[in-house]
Amino acid sequence: MSALGPVLGIESSCDETAAAVLAPDGRILSEVVHSQLQEHARFGGVVPEVAARAHLQRLPELTARAMREAGVAFQDLAGVAATSGPGLIGGLVVGACFGKGVALAHHLPFVAVNHLEGHALTVRLTNPETEFPYLLLLLSGGHCQCVAVEGLGRYRRLGTTLDDAVGEAFDKSAKLMGLPWPGGPYLEKLAREGDATRVSLPRPMVGRQGCDFSFSGLKTAVARALAQGAEKADVAAAFQHSVAAVLADRARHALAMLPGARALVVAGGVAANQAVRQALNAVAEGAGVPLIAPPIRLCTDNAVMIAWAGLLRLQAGVQDRLDHAPRPRWPLDEMSLTPA
Repeated sequence: MSALGPVLGIESSCDETAAAVLAPDGRILSEVVHSQLQEHARFGGVVPEVAARAHLQRLPELTARAMREAGVAFQDLAGVAATSGPGLIGGLVVGACFGKGVALAHHLPFVAVNHLEGHALTVRLTNPETEFPYLLLLLSGGHCQCVAVEGLGRYRRLGTTLDDAVGEAFDKSAKLMGLPWPGGPYLEKLAREGDATRVSLPRPMVGRQGCDFSFSGLKTAVARALAQGAEKADVAAAFQHSVAAVLADRARHALAMLPGARALVVAGGVAANQAVRQALNAVAEGAGVPLIAPPIRLCTDNAVMIAWAGLLRLQAGVQDRLDHAPRPRWPLDEMSLTPA
């Protein structure tokens, strides 16, 4: 890697406010995250206006703390990287404007980072031996995609969800079962008490060509099963079993679409689900490639991945103008090494 200074990363795309500082060799000098669970729990989901206000309130202190813990002065940074899409526009504006302000005040380069690129490249930070190309399976509350990662700024979306993201399906199904928000971890815990064979649920898109996803029909089937008196634990187990089967089938198809893949990489909050991991590991073994998942804290929204993507772009000679506009929708396959 080239001899740049440390990079400050800022993440504010949804309901996590985060800041991190990375050394030029990728060492994590500091990482600070404030989860907004308490702010949103009483609403049963993320409220964009509440999220934006929380980012505005927390970000200055979190950034100062990250810099103190890293032992780095602002003038010693090589640049500032901030999530600029996709995500909730209010949060993106807060984080991007704050990052631009730091960059402007200290005469530093600014990098507008695509949140999805951060997820796509994290494995190269935690598992640097991972070679391009690899298949990324991004599984979160807002995204469900199969992406061919062929290099920095080189991504091809092979498949995506036609309706709900997989994490959204977990949360909505958990809500139908009367579980707290966010529902994914609670549903996984409840599923351990159930028997998936007692409830028949569909496996949308399984066996079809390509690697697109669909989960809205599965959510409807969950509602129907509960209305018919099925035990919640059994429904939870059947739901999780169906989702794991769908993800495994879609990953298998995606690997066939990327025959040179060196690895199957999974990221996003749903990557923490053990049934999903087991199903994907079987797919990877069958394809003769490793299944690689970054540590859970780096699979969910975090500023380390934003600083890492910014560092790689700066080392490639890329920076963005301070008038770069945040984008609530920013497809990963529109990325390149040309500044926005």
